[in-house]
Amino acid sequence: MSSNATSFSGAGLDLAKWRNLPVILIVIGAIGAGAGLVLGGVQQFGFSWLLAFMFSLSLCLGGWFLVIVHHLFDASWSVPTRRLCEHLACLLAPTMLILFLPLALTAQSIYPWMKKLAHPGHALAAKYPLFTIAGYYVTAAVLFAIWWLYSNRLRYWSLRQDETGSVECVRRLRFLACSGVVVFALTLTVAAILFMKGLMSDWYSTMYGVTYFASSVWVTLPTVYVITLLLQRTTVLRDLVRENTYYMIGSLFLAFTVFWAYVNFSQYFIIWNANMPEETFWYVLREKGTWDAVGKYVIIFGHFFVPFLMLLRIDFKLKLVTMLPLVAWAWFMHFVDLEFQIMPTLHKDTILTGGLLVDAACVLFFIGVLMKVFLISLHRHPLYPLKDPRMSEALGIYVPPAAAGSASPEGAK
Repeated sequence: MSSNATSFSGAGLDLAKWRNLPVILIVIGAIGAGAGLVLGGVQQFGFSWLLAFMFSLSLCLGGWFLVIVHHLFDASWSVPTRRLCEHLACLLAPTMLILFLPLALTAQSIYPWMKKLAHPGHALAAKYPLFTIAGYYVTAAVLFAIWWLYSNRLRYWSLRQDETGSVECVRRLRFLACSGVVVFALTLTVAAILFMKGLMSDWYSTMYGVTYFASSVWVTLPTVYVITLLLQRTTVLRDLVRENTYYMIGSLFLAFTVFWAYVNFSQYFIIWNANMPEETFWYVLREKGTWDAVGKYVIIFGHFFVPFLMLLRIDFKLKLVTMLPLVAWAWFMHFVDLEFQIMPTLHKDTILTGGLLVDAACVLFFIGVLMKVFLISLHRHPLYPLKDPRMSEALGIYVPPAAAGSASPEGAK
């Protein structure tokens, strides 16, 4: 691969005409969600809002994970994209917290276990105190507090590094990454169980948190890919991002495509072969009506085989003609996967209902809000870490040890 920093930049892009896109998405999404509330009722609105919430939460958690991985492995190729991932992680709070409020208000309409608390069965009683009304809201508050603490501190010390270049900032960031990887695993698992698996509180699966983790990072990687590409074409990143960055993102995209298939198949294989009714009923429900075709054909071929076969070629990871459609396809398949996870609880026989439009509208609303806040963060802070000790390595430039850290790039905004 070429070491030329601009070899993948191509012609410049003018995004001025797209500046109102977040507002357009918010308006369209709000109208669709409002119509769903009026025509479909509180329950349909609550399920659609939950799907959009989990879709957006996966992007934010995926961004946090990529920041953690960067510091844990002291990577150089990810230096130009580190600040973008920090902004994605910081959307966890307060943005996602505010967007959680409608879900908190409609929770008792969408979680069946909240109606069974007076006479809980053995399976529900075994999950005490998590699956109680107080436990639900207290746990959600704790999750958002932890996410705010870690995402905020990671970006805080990253921005301090821009100012001072001190080694103390590096130590703090590595400490947050080392402790954060454990906290990330625990909080993501609890969130997946509480918000999504809780729709069927009697179901047991020890791999459910891992499946949500795999899909979260899987959809975040192509998102970071396209954001990096747009910023390289329009900002100072055109001088910083090299082909290696796109290649590594594409390689991780391929790796998590395989990992997602592995954990989902493993969950199905173990549950189906154990043949225990308290576990298999989750899959039995999804083998009815059109859900059967969604699970057996759309998800298996669309979520795995299509990206897997396309990403096997090295040159495809660097071609816009293949990667941009694949990025859009990844977002669509993540949406379909969440439909398969969430909606059979409400629509037991088919995915093809009017609620599908409400689901899409809520997702558009969430994406519009996240885009708006993300763009504000981009304008407030430097686009890349100015004094990251790995920056010269990321650029393919040798800097003698005595000269390292003596100068930093300018004009980052």
